[in-house]
Amino acid sequence: MKTPSPASSGAPSLGRPEVSFGRSADDMAVARVGDTAFAMAPARDGRHYLVTAWRLSRPIAEWTRNDFYGHSGELADEAAFRFRVLEHAEHQRELRMLGRIEEHSQSHTPWGTSQGATVYAEGVASHSTAGHGGFRLSAERNRKVHPMLRAASGWYEEDAEWAIVAITFPDLFTPFERRCAERTVKDSWPDAWEAISGVILQPGESHEKDRRAFDTAHAHDWIVISAITSKHAAGFVEVVATLGGKRVAGTEERRFLVPSGEYRVGPFGFVIDPDQHEIYGGPSDIIGWRPGRAA
Repeated sequence: MKTPSPASSGAPSLGRPEVSFGRSADDMAVARVGDTAFAMAPARDGRHYLVTAWRLSRPIAEWTRNDFYGHSGELADEAAFRFRVLEHAEHQRELRMLGRIEEHSQSHTPWGTSQGATVYAEGVASHSTAGHGGFRLSAERNRKVHPMLRAASGWYEEDAEWAIVAITFPDLFTPFERRCAERTVKDSWPDAWEAISGVILQPGESHEKDRRAFDTAHAHDWIVISAITSKHAAGFVEVVATLGGKRVAGTEERRFLVPSGEYRVGPFGFVIDPDQHEIYGGPSDIIGWRPGRAA
C-alpha cells in the first residue's frame, strides 16, 4: 500500500467526525467518516481492498463500487476494514488537537508554484502544487535532520520523504502518521533507520533491504522483465528474462514459456528455473520483440 502523506491530506476536521457503517447497494461493507467514504471492495482470488471517495452525498445504502476511486491497500477481512475506518476517525481527531494552520501561499517549490501551505510549526510547512508537493524546513529545522537523511535544500517530497520530517519532529504528527513514517523510512532508507535506532532490520522488515538480498541471491539467475499470456502456446505465459533482471540497453534477453498456473510474480520478480522452464524460440506475442534478438 502507498503510505498516506500528511503533506497532501488537506485541512483537519473540526472535532472527531461521526462514523457510520453500513452496506452498499452492491453489498460491500462501507463507512462514512466525515466527508470521507470507505468501502471494502472485492478483487480477484477472494481478496479485498480498501477504496475511498470524497463527499458522497447519497445515502450509504445507495453507494456502489463505481463511486470509489482512491485505493488504500489490501484488507484481510471485514474486521480489518472496521479497524482502518476507526483508525482514520481517530487520526482526524488527533489532527485537530495539533492545530495545524492553513495559509495562502504562492511560494516557489521544486514542483512548481505553491497553491497553499499547511504550517505544522515554525519552520515546518507543507506545500501543495498542481501536481505534487512536500515539506519545506527552515535552515534551523533542517539541521536537526539526521545527516544520512538530510536534504541540503530543506525540501522533502510528499510521496516518501515526508516521513523523514515526521521521524525528526514526531511531536508535530499524529500516532497514525508516525507509524506510517516509521514504515516508510524502514522500507526506503534501511541503513539510516538502523543507524538512528540502533536496531538491525530483519528479513521482511524493509522492502529495500529485502530487494538488495534478492538481487544478491539471484544476480546470476534469469529474472523476468516482461510477460504476456501466449496465444501460440495455450496454458503458458511467454516471458522475457535477463540475468539479474537487468534492464540496461544491450543486455542479453531470453524468452521462456512458463505454465500459467505457475506464473506468480513476487515483490521483486519471477525467477526462471532452467530445469523447469525451457528457452522459447517460437512466434512472439510481445510487442517490440524483433527477430535476431537473443532467444
